[in-house]
Amino acid sequence: MREIHIDRKMPAPPFASRLGEKVQNARAFAMRAHGSQKYGDMPYVFHLDQVVELLQDYGEVAQVIGYLHDSVEDTSINIADIENEFGAFVAHCVSLVTDPPGPDRASRKTKTYARLATVKGEAEMALIVKAADRLANVRMCVKENNKKLLEVYRKEQPVFFQSAYRQGLCDEFWQELQQLLQ
Repeated sequence: MREIHIDRKMPAPPFASRLGEKVQNARAFAMRAHGSQKYGDMPYVFHLDQVVELLQDYGEVAQVIGYLHDSVEDTSINIADIENEFGAFVAHCVSLVTDPPGPDRASRKTKTYARLATVKGEAEMALIVKAADRLANVRMCVKENNKKLLEVYRKEQPVFFQSAYRQGLCDEFWQELQQLLQ
């Protein structure tokens, strides 16, 4: 793993005192991995905190995956790094939500959605994280009036829903996504 610098300008989220040690370790790991990357004008951990806040009711493992969900896709971290630090199950779930390389967004998402459609059993934890990630992104698009990206999410929603939705899994995320993307 390469040497990474932490952007210390982003304070801990209000819910940080409720985070277990494993979740705090995942947050620190993700902050190192994402380094000076930005989410809009904010340090990247702002987005990760938003995702993890949505995952508060889904337990520590979901929160760990939430902090790590973009690490492989957007940094030099690989699945082996995740597995070494957080175990095989977390690494497997991160791999499920990671877009593979491809020439454009559409081809990457097609591969990811096809993979998500096959997820069953305990690995459905990855689907909860993916729905939380999408909801956090869509909320931000609405907040910032980012019509272009919101339209991308609107167009992707039917296939995303078909691939990642499981009745009773995280219905509140899907209901809010439906409302926001109308």
